[in-house]
Amino acid sequence: MSKHTVLFELGCEELPPKSLKTLRDALQAETVKGLNEAGLAFDSIEAYAAPRRLALKIVNVDAAQADTQKRFDGPAKQAAFDAEGKPTKALEGFMRGQGITVDQVTTFQAGKVEKVCYLKDVQGQSLDVLLPQILQTALDNLPIAKRMRSAASRTEFVRPVKWVVLLKDNDVVDATIQDHKAGNVTYGHRFHAPEAITLANADEYLAKLKAAHVVASFEERQAIIDQQVKALADEVNAIAIVPADLRDEVTALVEWPVALRASFEERFLAVPQEALITTMQDNQKYFCLVNADNKLQPYFITVSNIESKDPTQIIEGNEKVVRPRLSDAEFFFLQDQKQPLASRKEKLANMVFQAQLGTLWNKSERIAKLAIALSAITGANPADAEKAALLAKCDLTSELVGEFPELQGIAGTYYARIEGENDEVAEALGEQYLPKFAGDVLPQTKTGTTIALADRLDTLTGIFGIGQAPTGSKDPFALRRSAIGILRLVTENNLDVSIEELIKLALAAYGDVIKDHDKTLADAVAFLEGRYRAKYEDQGVAVDVIQAVQALSPKSPLDFDKRVNAVNHFRDLPEAAALAAANKRVANILAKEAAPTGEIVESKLVEDAEKALYAEIQKLLPVVQPLLAAKDYTEALSKLAALRAPIDAFFDSVMVMAEDAELKANRLRILVQLRDLFTSVADISVLQH
Repeated sequence: MSKHTVLFELGCEELPPKSLKTLRDALQAETVKGLNEAGLAFDSIEAYAAPRRLALKIVNVDAAQADTQKRFDGPAKQAAFDAEGKPTKALEGFMRGQGITVDQVTTFQAGKVEKVCYLKDVQGQSLDVLLPQILQTALDNLPIAKRMRSAASRTEFVRPVKWVVLLKDNDVVDATIQDHKAGNVTYGHRFHAPEAITLANADEYLAKLKAAHVVASFEERQAIIDQQVKALADEVNAIAIVPADLRDEVTALVEWPVALRASFEERFLAVPQEALITTMQDNQKYFCLVNADNKLQPYFITVSNIESKDPTQIIEGNEKVVRPRLSDAEFFFLQDQKQPLASRKEKLANMVFQAQLGTLWNKSERIAKLAIALSAITGANPADAEKAALLAKCDLTSELVGEFPELQGIAGTYYARIEGENDEVAEALGEQYLPKFAGDVLPQTKTGTTIALADRLDTLTGIFGIGQAPTGSKDPFALRRSAIGILRLVTENNLDVSIEELIKLALAAYGDVIKDHDKTLADAVAFLEGRYRAKYEDQGVAVDVIQAVQALSPKSPLDFDKRVNAVNHFRDLPEAAALAAANKRVANILAKEAAPTGEIVESKLVEDAEKALYAEIQKLLPVVQPLLAAKDYTEALSKLAALRAPIDAFFDSVMVMAEDAELKANRLRILVQLRDLFTSVADISVLQH
């Protein structure tokens, strides 16, 4: 069967830049799905996307579907012919329905019964017939939130459609897509080459467009931008900040990328660089430049869609546009400094944190109280912790944060430094919000760790205290994320403290604002313990490892963490599977039998295998106990792995449920001791192998 190369292009008004890549990928995926469903094989499909076009090139696609045979089933052969082999009424009805004669009837075996049938040859439909339907369905299925209708057209799309190209090799496919008759005419760059371009065949698309100042391939445009931006940054010994989303958006805004470097007055560098970077990225779509120490440089790069004869005009135009934005940030920054951070508490006293839990100033006072108590655990200086806590929320009332909400904490750090606060206090104001998301960095200072913990514990305890625990879909205070933050702050800073102690300290700071302390304590502790699974699954720890530790309900996150690491390590040992199985067996026996009290009586050990197991346990006890006391669980479990052979031998040759009551009791005591040894780390009987 012959093969063809197909080109499809939908020409539109400028497509939404933030979703251009998504639209391209969805069009490709939907078209692949349509071709597969139609049974049309092809070698490859390339997708292109530029501001004014979405296009596909399908290489070596079948000219038509394969011919098939369709079977129409009739009555059983027995009922279709009479004794003389003539058609019965039943068969005549079937033949009439299919419009066939008796010589076109065949039979097939349906289970035990032979039935008559008609095998009809169905000719496969051609590519020309199928393609327009496949493409229109793909366009209808694109993920578009708001569709538009343009002028008299009935069909809808994300932007008004201007032209449609549909070529099969050198020929136009007769089709109407999105109410436009398909042709072989496309258009180049809106300014450099606006005139019509006739395509002689599907293969010359990319080259003809490039000659008309359009790089149709998204990836190619992005590579050009990357290269130009790097070259411009290198010229001034700087590094460009290129966030992935902004890079995609800029690529989607231009057909013919031309990067240009512009500059701004150095005086603006006195303003917090985060504010300048935010305004340049979000509002102007510029790439900012920093030096090797991550300090902002007085330059930015803009990507133009025009190759200008006088690029300085474009550069100056951008410099003129950015100046008022930077001036605004500078104005807010200078305005804020007229009022010291500490004096902003009056404004905080008018801002509600949560109706039943009071204002942001109430929260600041609670965090200060809690931070002093936590300092004993985190090793922070209590005076620094208290100072940082009372300043922590002050920058929320600043002009700079009002304009740039993402600068909360960061602005506070700048202002605290200007006011001469020490590094611990100043840094803590920005660090209180860390970690912001799963896998984010943690605070580097002890004061920052203390405030980050205090803030999260205060919110969590307060929200549980008023009975507003998160439900399946609602978690307005992001308590799930916050809880994992608490667990990370404790474990990764090696803080030896139980969850219960932490919640009790938070409750003490609330005093009688929370009515039922006992219920709040129980609920908040259960919630935090319930987050272990999410935390460790995120790190790739297997569920059964987490469950093996959860079976023991360790009280402190640090202890939990050490046990998880130990079980994870143990799991990879060659003895692990056999020991997990043996522990399961021991657990099952002890679940059925009341374990006898008292010591193991050595004189009652009769079998060699039980003597050997007992001897091995006695040898290990003095080695393992100090390890357990030091919470070195990994080493303890590794040592216990030596029990594998004696345990296996014991179960092979010793009858635990002996007739003799004393023998039985003694053997059960060995099992109890064994089980206690392993469960001093985790319940490894739950490990799946």
